[in-house]
Amino acid sequence: MTAQEVRLCGLLLREHFGEVVEKVGTHLLRSGAQNLRTIIHETGISLDLVKKSLCVLVQHGACVFSSGRKGPGSPTEYQASSDRILRILRYPRYIYTAKTLYGDTGEIIIEELLQRGHMTMSSNVKTVADRLTQNMEEGRSMDYSEVSSAFSNLVETHFLQRCPPLAGLGTTDASTPATPATPANPTTPSFPDCYKVPHMTLIGRGKRQLSSEDGEEQRNAKKAKLDSDTHGDEGIYWQVNFERFHLHFRDQAIISAVANKLDQTSSEIVRTMLRMSEVTTSPTATCTKPLSANEIFRSLPSSYNIPRPILDQYLTLLVDDPMEFVGKAGESGGGMYVVNLHRALANLARATLESVVQERFGSRSARIFRLLLRKRHLEQKQVEDFAMIPAKEAKDMLYTLLSQNLVQLQEIPKTPDYAPSRTFYLYTVNQLPTARMLLQNCYKTVANLIERRLYETKESKRLLEKSQRIEAILASLQASGAEPEQLTEVEEMITAPEKQQLEALRLHINKLDSAENQVDETIFLLESYVNSTATPAS
Repeated sequence: MTAQEVRLCGLLLREHFGEVVEKVGTHLLRSGAQNLRTIIHETGISLDLVKKSLCVLVQHGACVFSSGRKGPGSPTEYQASSDRILRILRYPRYIYTAKTLYGDTGEIIIEELLQRGHMTMSSNVKTVADRLTQNMEEGRSMDYSEVSSAFSNLVETHFLQRCPPLAGLGTTDASTPATPATPANPTTPSFPDCYKVPHMTLIGRGKRQLSSEDGEEQRNAKKAKLDSDTHGDEGIYWQVNFERFHLHFRDQAIISAVANKLDQTSSEIVRTMLRMSEVTTSPTATCTKPLSANEIFRSLPSSYNIPRPILDQYLTLLVDDPMEFVGKAGESGGGMYVVNLHRALANLARATLESVVQERFGSRSARIFRLLLRKRHLEQKQVEDFAMIPAKEAKDMLYTLLSQNLVQLQEIPKTPDYAPSRTFYLYTVNQLPTARMLLQNCYKTVANLIERRLYETKESKRLLEKSQRIEAILASLQASGAEPEQLTEVEEMITAPEKQQLEALRLHINKLDSAENQVDETIFLLESYVNSTATPAS
């Protein structure tokens, strides 16, 4: 746990859950597992607020609790998970992916689960149906069965999974409801009913919210009635399966890289291979299960209409490519082929490092960096010769890269006294430590972007509140059928300079948001590469 990770986690907690949760969460990240009394004593926060903060963190899987280290009867200890908190940064990407794959219904299902941590299926279906109905034309509504079908599809493709029951609480049937637990370690096998959709007796359609103030009591009465109803899935909670989303992102990154390096047809062949291997390949495997050329040919989309000899040529091209995204594993069935997942991640991470060097230090420095990655160890004179760069310039560039820890210097003495005249000085690039360093820089960058966005919003807080009040008044007047003159009069309450300031602020905030998402894509690639080197093949 580095200082940059703790800082970013604190900013994410503050933005989504408030300052009290941030204080408790960052304290647990720095201190490790602690019991309730110790947390209260060391943070100086009241018992009630600490309990509520821990409830929020546990609800969202950002904190796990277990029996004390001193044995049975000792106080329960709480431990925050930095990995889970950092996933908050990727929420927009999860939601957008769900929208791309499953439409508006899938998008709102994932959004609701991310906002609430975990929910029962019936509760999620009702909430999503009501939200979709609210945006439909008058007289139309969303059927619960349609939302249930989309929910089941997400479970079937493992984008959603059940929360594992807590140890010692027995089974998770309707008679003994289990408290939802935090997500299990993705590398451990899931419990048997992880993706089993319960039989749910929920019939009806989404309802619109009552807009009149007089309907407040009626709304509360209806809500109480709905909450008291049973639908057959009580005690079965669902959560977003982040690891499944990450596998999807990884596959998309590989497909996109193949398309950029070769062409669209090659990327479609790799996409088909990855899709065929989804079920049979472990998330931590170094490569997919071998697939024969005959199987790949039969599984290709009919719209591509690739003849068999052309497919063989493309597979040979992919195998011979220096990036080694595809490898050959045998000759049976027209040839057995695999997608080299870990090697692909290593090559994507390498391309990212090269891109960073080029952007920061120029194309000549990037040439030296690429040269050292390929040749492993080179003396300064060799770097000058191979890179075809004048000695003075090459020396300056090497020392600049060395000062930024992007290049390392290795001393190999001929004699035990390490005399400079009898020592080889070799430059090299250690890809994994360099990737880890760049990952920390990315955490720092995102934290800076969030702080800047919060500062910009705080500076224009009065203007934003005024704009929101006027928008609310306009919406109310439009709903009641006000005259155009009245609407114009309200709109003129914001002056022209204020409108310009608001527009500039919105543009700036959008740029910062976009930058956050772009940096997160780099974070994902580097995290995947670092994790793939640490995980043994299975």
